[in-house]
Amino acid sequence: MKEIEKMKHIPYSILELATVGAGKTPKQVFDNSLELAQKAESFGYKRFWLAEHHNMLSIASSATAVLMGHIAGGTKSIRVGSGGIMLPNHSSLLIAEQFGTLASLYPGRIDLGLGRAPGTDQLTANAIRPDRMQAVYRFPEEMHNIQRYFSKENQQAKVRVPIAEGLDVPIYILGSSTDSAHLAAKEGLPYVFASHFAPGQLLEALDIYYNNFQPSQYLKEPYTMAGINVVAAETDEEADTISTSMLRLILGVMTGKIDYMQPPIKMTPELKQVSIDPAFQRMLKYAFVGSKDSVRQKTKAFIKQTGVNEIIAVSHIYHQEDRINSFRLFSEAMNEI
Repeated sequence: MKEIEKMKHIPYSILELATVGAGKTPKQVFDNSLELAQKAESFGYKRFWLAEHHNMLSIASSATAVLMGHIAGGTKSIRVGSGGIMLPNHSSLLIAEQFGTLASLYPGRIDLGLGRAPGTDQLTANAIRPDRMQAVYRFPEEMHNIQRYFSKENQQAKVRVPIAEGLDVPIYILGSSTDSAHLAAKEGLPYVFASHFAPGQLLEALDIYYNNFQPSQYLKEPYTMAGINVVAAETDEEADTISTSMLRLILGVMTGKIDYMQPPIKMTPELKQVSIDPAFQRMLKYAFVGSKDSVRQKTKAFIKQTGVNEIIAVSHIYHQEDRINSFRLFSEAMNEI
């Protein structure tokens, strides 16, 4: 594991899934996402990334690049990116066109995070792209295609993306297992681990990345980001109550009873028992729920253990005012570490 000589302030960002609450329309969800991005900008967050998921009642960020344009157009300085684009679902040329367009509209603010998971169930993945499994094996090649489309050297090629050529859109490799760590290290690209829902191989993947990293034209030293779930409130008890929306949402995913995110309820003994169930803990090992001080202490320990360069926080919080307050408190906590 990467050694940390001393604790220092590190950047903090948001991964937005555009979670759909019961009784909410997609338009309300998108408006709330934009409001959160605007608040995050004022709170000092570095990035606001959007995740690609399909055929899920509770997530509205399926057209990721379109939603990125909505967010970037309503903010001024925060970086806006994909966390990520699931590349095997797409043509590398079309992704270069989309992100070249975004980078032309919002210079110096667009990130391209790439993953190879489907972001959905296998039946839907097949409906998106029947040859998807072949595309999974071609992931490194397709990523290289995107890099080529963004290079000035491609101006002499027969197949071009003129709107992308010469633009600076950093690529981040996303992963939830050790496979992508090898690729990110070999390619000399920043590495982002989805420890907010798949924490099991986090430390092993980071070790692989740190130990095998090869400097590139894109990055001279390793750069890592890791996801955590955050529900912060004025008190631990209040945070526990707010977190019941997340607990019930994840329980629905685990039991196959997927539904919209529900309003919070008082923490019950049954829900408390669910939250400490081993299967649940394996998925939400890095869910930091509590007061600002509680969340700060847990996050500080996480940074010390992992040595990551940046934290990217996820939240499933029903009420918009609670969500904004949680990210405000988390910003304060990060600045106190």
